[in-house]
Amino acid sequence: MDFAFTDEQQAVSEAAMGLLGRLVDPERILAVEQTDDIVDRELWAALSAADLLGLAVPEAHGGAGYGLTELCLLLQAQGNVVAPVPLWATLVLGALPLAQFGSPELQARWLPGVVAGDVMLTAALNGVAMGVHGVPPVTATAVGDGWVLNGTELAVPQAHLARRIVVPAHTADEEIVLLLVDPQAPGVSLERTVTTNREIHPHLHLTDVAVPAGDVLVDPTSARAALETLVMAATAGLCALQVGVCESALRQTALYLNQRNQFGRPLSSFQGTMLRAADAAIDIEAMRVTLWNATWLFDTGRDATDAVQVAKWQASERGQRTVHATQHLHGGMGADITYPIHRYFLWGKQLELLLGGPSLQLARIGAGIAARALAEPKT
Repeated sequence: MDFAFTDEQQAVSEAAMGLLGRLVDPERILAVEQTDDIVDRELWAALSAADLLGLAVPEAHGGAGYGLTELCLLLQAQGNVVAPVPLWATLVLGALPLAQFGSPELQARWLPGVVAGDVMLTAALNGVAMGVHGVPPVTATAVGDGWVLNGTELAVPQAHLARRIVVPAHTADEEIVLLLVDPQAPGVSLERTVTTNREIHPHLHLTDVAVPAGDVLVDPTSARAALETLVMAATAGLCALQVGVCESALRQTALYLNQRNQFGRPLSSFQGTMLRAADAAIDIEAMRVTLWNATWLFDTGRDATDAVQVAKWQASERGQRTVHATQHLHGGMGADITYPIHRYFLWGKQLELLLGGPSLQLARIGAGIAARALAEPKT
């Protein structure tokens, strides 16, 4: 097991860090947050021009053919600057399952547009990820060669921007199907919802929505396994964002503590601030190593279920602890909601809870341990 990045992965990280660090600053983010869509379209175009939107798209469709690790390096860079662009929604929730499970026709229809920056995608996973039994809340009824959908999915990431939404649904036979839903189709409505970190995650309402056979991403014969893979990849992506958010928040905090004086000394020279910052640094390293362990297992075809759950618990528990610490160490400035560090606090809190917070992750880890123990032969 070697967690050293390849030359190609290092190049991805450097390109992403360089572009996002150069183009994103607090003033630009604030301006974007005043718009209706809350997305930086100029930055999105720049990411496309830098060939970063096609990292996990097959080469046949204009991409680089990389995997989840490379996507997570890009997401870590996004978290560093809390850039308001739908990278996680489009590349992980939408393009990745299309690349892995989509038919050649579906891939040719949508993936070149993703690479070019013309197509944004997303997926409705909250119902599965947050539910007790992992059953999608949307129902699917077979009608001819297609399906008719009914139900509601809550807080679909940036669905207002998406050309297509990956929607898991359950049938009367308790099977699963993955479908591509057009947000403009008859019977589809989006209810605008603003999240903790100021993104828009609309509620998706479906009433007798007809989905043709050509928009079936994965049929019931293999959709359950595909959905589990998608949720794992999506969860790992959140962990990468959280690592980026927290490491940047701590860097900014260290700079603040070095520059701010109290009693004639820098705040960084006081033992209390040093210990709090050191604890945050340890938390970030724990988040980092569990993230890359999970993506390595995923990209090498190994079972990453437990590793992803552990990484998400670390990112949720230690991530919220880190952003709380960095805000607290800013003193009164940290309480100012217009000060840049507050935005990192909001992102950290949002990422903590997306697709399940620390308690849910611990419950899943415990259930997995118990199931394996019960399955062991009695001696």
